[in-house]
Amino acid sequence: MGGPASFRPKPGSIPESPGVYRFRDAAGQVIYVGKAKSLRQRLNSYFADFAGLHPRTQTMLTTAADVDWTVVGTEVEALQLEYSWIKEYDPRFNVKYRDDKSYPYLAVTMGEEFPRVQVLRGAKRKGVRYFGPYSHAWAIRETVDLLLRVFPIRSCSAGVFKRSAQIGRPCLLGYIDKCSAPCVGRIGAAEHRALAGDFCDFMAGNTGRFVGRLEREMREAAAEQDYERAARLRDDVQALRRAMEKQAVVLGDNTDCDVVALADDPLEAAVQVFYVRGGRVRGQRGWVVDKIEDTGPGELVERFLLQMYGETASEALPREVLVPTLPPDAGAVAELLGEHRGSRVEIRVPRRGDKRALMETVERNAAEALKQHKLRRASDLTARSRALQEVADALGLEQAPLRVECYDVSHTQGTDVVASMVVFEDGLARKSEYRRFSVRSAEGDVASIHEVISRRFRRYLEERAATGELDAGDLGAGVAGEAAGGPVNGTTDATAAETPDETAAETADDTEDETVDAAGAGAEPAVDPETGRPRRFAYPPNLVVVDGGPAQAAAAQRALDELGVDDVAVCGLAKRLEEVWLPGDDLPVILPRASEALYFLQRVRDEAHRFAIAYHRSKRSKSVRESALDRVPGLGPARRQALIKHFGSVKRLREATAAQIREVPGIGPATAETIVSALKGENP
Repeated sequence: MGGPASFRPKPGSIPESPGVYRFRDAAGQVIYVGKAKSLRQRLNSYFADFAGLHPRTQTMLTTAADVDWTVVGTEVEALQLEYSWIKEYDPRFNVKYRDDKSYPYLAVTMGEEFPRVQVLRGAKRKGVRYFGPYSHAWAIRETVDLLLRVFPIRSCSAGVFKRSAQIGRPCLLGYIDKCSAPCVGRIGAAEHRALAGDFCDFMAGNTGRFVGRLEREMREAAAEQDYERAARLRDDVQALRRAMEKQAVVLGDNTDCDVVALADDPLEAAVQVFYVRGGRVRGQRGWVVDKIEDTGPGELVERFLLQMYGETASEALPREVLVPTLPPDAGAVAELLGEHRGSRVEIRVPRRGDKRALMETVERNAAEALKQHKLRRASDLTARSRALQEVADALGLEQAPLRVECYDVSHTQGTDVVASMVVFEDGLARKSEYRRFSVRSAEGDVASIHEVISRRFRRYLEERAATGELDAGDLGAGVAGEAAGGPVNGTTDATAAETPDETAAETADDTEDETVDAAGAGAEPAVDPETGRPRRFAYPPNLVVVDGGPAQAAAAQRALDELGVDDVAVCGLAKRLEEVWLPGDDLPVILPRASEALYFLQRVRDEAHRFAIAYHRSKRSKSVRESALDRVPGLGPARRQALIKHFGSVKRLREATAAQIREVPGIGPATAETIVSALKGENP
């Protein structure tokens, strides 16, 4: 292929009108469909500066061999044509939403002579009324079990229905009054269809008239002293109320809306929708999408609305759609959905009140769905093996990196600088091997990476020498000199302490914090159960990944070179474009967006970032707490610790009176007054 320049349209040939364009590959297959308010402006952006385009867009252009377009009159027509072409051609570079699972629906087969209520999944069928989707099939069955008491319609299969008709005896549900038994003629087809219609009306939200009718009949039966019937009607009312309670009331009674929220990362996005009808959440549904093109939240929302509602019956479209951010052409999208529905559809972002609170709930569900999707993908052994092999191929490694260590630095404007090391073995996190570092250097992320890598691999060389795997002379002068200053701990540099006591305390504190953090996530014990010896820090990785670009990767490689470590590969993963940088290379390695290798490296990097942030926050809060008490004259470390232990936090100590502070052992009246004056005088 000749590249984008070989099929660039001639100057002036592209109209300025709104329209839809298609990129095709050498075989004539449509690989991307897009729309534009101005075709000339949009298409020229693809050919103006190829080097400045996003790597995913570059991949699309190098794959393409031709481009054509169709002019339309309005933005709404452009949306319609774009959706039609995407559905027709299924282009590989367009965003495609797919269900993250097959959601169950409560379905009533109104197309049959004797309608049946059942749980259905998959494609919708003609002549069937659907309610939902629901998160779990058992939730549908519980609801149906309650409603069959009041609306005893058929729920049996065709085989059971036919057999009961042949033998002239109903099934168990017919005997316990949870089926009106049309199979044996207890009720006619017309009456049974009316009963099924009432069931559908109740599920559609028209609950008030059924509850009101049953309550009225119950009072009439009680007035006629037909107490058995009144008791049965009372139980029916309670069954309906329990069924209604299973659908949480979140908004006003007349509110019909869909609440859409998304959670995304540079590779994937998850979308969740809550369906609110009559003020109640009637169901939910989720999708996931691979972000093959460079797509922001607004474009993701627009694509989702067009795809979801383009395949939805007009009567299922709500009056209002709540979204996390408006699509770029919100007016055109709303107009298109309004035409499909037959009446106005409003698309808006909730800012306050109950709708905003519900949006936050849906957003949490979307974030959880994305997390679960990643976990399912990570647990796939075949995918993990493919990811490691793809990493090896991309980085030119001789074999797949079975142990990968990733490092990240966290700080607040150069203060409380910390770093994290996370370990993945065979593609899975080994939380017992995680380490945290208190960084002494305050000269920036590059210097911090150099320091942390030096400390980690210096410890590796020391432990090898201690076990006889490495001659002491091979450590080198720099390593030996550092070793002479004292032991270097994996989580904190012991040589930075002033006294042996402070060294022990700092090491113990950090080790304890690390154990708690790792244990909360299922960490392994610090002692090897097979040998009974402590787990060693000397096991080297096959690959070191640093969070950053070429500067960070070069700093890590320089640290290894200074220590004489030449059997560990290094790369950096930059966040902005997810580029992989090798030390000394002028250009990055661009991994395919849908590749398992990039997904794995991103997951490793994100875990290192999470671990570093958690440590930084705990260290920052600790330093803030200590600095507030450090300014109180006459307070030593023991009494500061006693105060924090007694009150739990500086905030509670600040709210305490002098009398309450005197209750702490070792705190006298004068000291208590000094503490109150010192803490009350500062800004909380």
